[in-house]
Amino acid sequence: MQRRKLGQLEVAAIGLGCATMTPFYGEPDAAAAIATLERAADLGVDLLDTADAYGQGRNEELLARVLRDRRAKFVVATKFGNMGRNPDGSAAGEGRPDYVRQACERSLKRLGTDYIDLYYIHRVDPKVPIEETIGAMGDLVRAGKVRHIGICEAGPATIRRAHAVHRLSAVQTEYSLWSRDVETEILPLCRELGIGFVAYSPLGRGFLTGNVRTPGDLAAHDSRRNMPRFAAENLPRNFELVAQLRQLAHVEGCTPAQLALAWLLSRGDDVVPIPGTSHSQRLEENAAAAELAPSAPSLARLDEIFRPGAAAGPRYPEAYARTLGI
Repeated sequence: MQRRKLGQLEVAAIGLGCATMTPFYGEPDAAAAIATLERAADLGVDLLDTADAYGQGRNEELLARVLRDRRAKFVVATKFGNMGRNPDGSAAGEGRPDYVRQACERSLKRLGTDYIDLYYIHRVDPKVPIEETIGAMGDLVRAGKVRHIGICEAGPATIRRAHAVHRLSAVQTEYSLWSRDVETEILPLCRELGIGFVAYSPLGRGFLTGNVRTPGDLAAHDSRRNMPRFAAENLPRNFELVAQLRQLAHVEGCTPAQLALAWLLSRGDDVVPIPGTSHSQRLEENAAAAELAPSAPSLARLDEIFRPGAAAGPRYPEAYARTLGI
């Protein structure tokens, strides 16, 4: 597995998003998830991405079952401060310094480890100056409980202010063929400051795999049903985009998911996607994307097909989206 740098932290070129290993889009099989984590260690996919919000802590507890005997094989990233949604549907963050310390202790206990490799503020708290939140995270680094820190879904000014308090190793924001907003300001800023970029939902929440072909492919309790790009009025246009991705993948002799990941890896050696899965076969497929070298014409064609704004519908409902990037 190729290696990349997130600031001073070295990780595999492709990580593993663990959110769906506990109920998120559906009801996963715990045994399959454990097998996938174990297979990740064998493949050299060492960056595990979780959060205390996933499964209300159960996701971290699941990882602990594998970390118990394989801690040295993994780079563990977790997050705090995502308190769900306010009554109006906007994102609710929690960044008070005392909460930061408490959340870290709880995550350490659930993970069964005495340190976290990469600790993120999951959603910026508009009620607390980012300097106070990051200052508390820096204290955790000095105490040896955390080795590197990062920030998720933050705007350029907030990232710059945070980095001035304590060096950020990573910024994590959605980035994929159909979510390219970060290319305008966030990625250039990260490169200016020497911060790595972690791309979550690099397969468009599974849509870019080509496996979602009709609304009926989503279970009744699947949270994607509440996301605009999966709405009935937007699906026809988005299916057209993925059909073209499938055609190019056929030309390149790979799967649509692999081509989508290879495109993302081609955006810069400071970009690390973390596709999520609880299935070993999908993990192996995703990991193999790091070895692909798509042709220049295929990459250029993907840029054209998935030009910014090509996808129908925003990535989040309006009320929630308004409180991201602050």
